[in-house]
Amino acid sequence: MKRSCLLLTLTLAIGCKPANDPAVKFSVLFTKEMSDQAQDGRLLLMLADNDKGEPRTQISDGLNTQLIFGVDVEGMKPGDEIAIGDDAFGFPIRSISHVPKGEYFVQALINRYETFKLKSGHIVKLPPDHGEGQQWNSKPGNFYSKPQKISFDPASQEVVKITMDQKIAPIEEPKDSKYIKHIRIQSKLLTEFWGKPMYLGAHVLVPEGFDTHPEARYPLMVFHGHFPSDFGGFSETPPDAKMDTTDYNARFGIYGYNKFQAREAHNFYTQWISKNFPRFLIIEIQHANPYYDDSYAVNSANVGPYGDAIMQELIPAIEKQFRGIGQGWARFTYGGSTGGWEALAVQMFYPDDFNGCFAACPDPIDFRAYCLVDLYKDKNAYWYESNFKKVPRPSHRNYLGQIQSTTEESNHFELTLGTKSRSGQQWDIWEAVYSPQGDDGYPKRIFDKLTGEIDPEVAKYWKEHYDLRHILERDWATLGPKLKGKIHIYCGDMDNYYLNNAVYLMEDFLKRTNNPFYGGEVAYGDRAEHCWNGDPVNPNYISRLRYNTMYLPKILKRITESAPKGADLKSWRY
Repeated sequence: MKRSCLLLTLTLAIGCKPANDPAVKFSVLFTKEMSDQAQDGRLLLMLADNDKGEPRTQISDGLNTQLIFGVDVEGMKPGDEIAIGDDAFGFPIRSISHVPKGEYFVQALINRYETFKLKSGHIVKLPPDHGEGQQWNSKPGNFYSKPQKISFDPASQEVVKITMDQKIAPIEEPKDSKYIKHIRIQSKLLTEFWGKPMYLGAHVLVPEGFDTHPEARYPLMVFHGHFPSDFGGFSETPPDAKMDTTDYNARFGIYGYNKFQAREAHNFYTQWISKNFPRFLIIEIQHANPYYDDSYAVNSANVGPYGDAIMQELIPAIEKQFRGIGQGWARFTYGGSTGGWEALAVQMFYPDDFNGCFAACPDPIDFRAYCLVDLYKDKNAYWYESNFKKVPRPSHRNYLGQIQSTTEESNHFELTLGTKSRSGQQWDIWEAVYSPQGDDGYPKRIFDKLTGEIDPEVAKYWKEHYDLRHILERDWATLGPKLKGKIHIYCGDMDNYYLNNAVYLMEDFLKRTNNPFYGGEVAYGDRAEHCWNGDPVNPNYISRLRYNTMYLPKILKRITESAPKGADLKSWRY
């Protein structure tokens, strides 16, 4: 049996094991029909105790996940059999030898890496996005095997052979319609950083009358959030009356949520074309990168100058093509979760370029509440510690406070998917965006991924560059006058990821501001979970679908009150 040496980067390097080692349980190869070239990447082995879907579709860090194990491979050639055993890092079971005896559906997949020669001189290997939004289990070009049913016994010395002879197909580009347009540009700034062509794109919702009012120029709304395959929550077609309503949404405890979402999307359309609705441009940005499904819209030592690329290259191109006004008083930004952090961050980092931000359920905006970790005082991210006891820190809860996962579990799930911040998941992208670049070209760890031990020097870097509350407080004398009346933050007080804790700390600061007073808004939803965005009337499962219709009237009011003398307030008010 041929064998490529595997390096598992945890706290030590684990060398190759002989093919007849009893710890080896699986052997994985890919065929020459997939590629005749050697491959680098993360080789993933998945086991599912059911056939409700392919194992690759049943993996998460939640309570219902199936089993996954991962190893790094370099130079894996077609026909090479990679032996997988207890040197593979697993989730939620750490070692393959601890998998219970039984019948499973097994599947293998390689998340393929490319080599990037960075502007810094470092060479790194990362999974590029191929239009899917950095999703390892649906990334075009990744090799995988068909699921096969096996009887597994950890005490057996039998080696299960798996052949990856399938390749995920390319994704079809979205097509323009009357109201939804698309733009894609090559970014000079990002291409220089990554050492190969890099692109930015956006889905653009144009207003009613866009074609029949060529003289009109429009305010621009930047709706930040995770990777959008197309402009979401907008549909010219009402839901089919016969649409199935038996689907059950466990999070909200209701049936027929798919039809409800479709109805809300059509309701947005009917408002959008109505006579009195604001005539704005709304964009959703595509800025997936080798670390995540979006860049966090700021400049980063590891992810690149996405902030400048979006502000200096993409937005001007959009405003030129779609007749944007192109001035700060006529630009606004909003979003939730990742998009909430981005909305506040770009308003702060480009204070003259936006006239207001609406940040809902933002990712941690004060690192004293990095979810449930104080990065400046705590020594370990995974545990509350006392002299005689260690208690795990939760990472996810429901609105009743019931825990679904811990911080250690979430990070060990990521470590299974990829070493060196390459999992494409939440904790790793925070690290990739906020950390300095390490000597190896990858992000410096904010804490040891295996043990949770926090690096205080990296925490200091985070504080000065990306702790939004700290930066506001540090620079209020210069930032304050530019941000007066522009900051609006909303969060449920039972946010699933404990993001409300950082909002409390931000609010404490904002309420103390003077010269000037911040003059914005901070509000909380009672027992509201993640994605609550400021609606005091409707439940979260409704309001989370109404970001645009909730914020656009507030933005129109802000424009009316704050536009400079001589500003164009007429051409787009038809």
